[in-house]
Amino acid sequence: MLSLQEISDRIELAMMLDRYAAAIDRVDMDLLDSVFTPDAAIDYTAFAEWGAIKGNYPEIRKWLGEGLARSRGHQHLVANKEISIDGDRATGRIMCLNPMVQPLQDAAGRPWVGFHGLWYVDEYVRTADGWRIAKRTEDRCFSHNFPPRPPAS
Repeated sequence: MLSLQEISDRIELAMMLDRYAAAIDRVDMDLLDSVFTPDAAIDYTAFAEWGAIKGNYPEIRKWLGEGLARSRGHQHLVANKEISIDGDRATGRIMCLNPMVQPLQDAAGRPWVGFHGLWYVDEYVRTADGWRIAKRTEDRCFSHNFPPRPPAS
């Protein structure tokens, strides 16, 4: 049976994970600040062929803000939240489905939509402001319908 503390922790962690998806989809970097620790280590290089990087939170925040602002549309559906809690620390493996509208059109003039399927492999820490992501790595499952990334100029 779950204790009231574990129930509360699980709800707070789930809300934080949903806040991450909302911040990314709205390109709301201020909201994203409420998700990561200031020194979080983040590795998105499972999708490096499309320019994904790894770094500390300030580096990733800048990269996300610039890149997402150029996107024609994207969504992050987070689900299957496998979370293990140990006091003020926790780990998680979170499924994400990420459709993205590319700046291209198909032969019929419709927007070109690609899909990424992945898991976030996370480490969380309880802070004075609530649960935050201290470390995040993407574990790629698939990518579908993405054009090749053009060479850097």
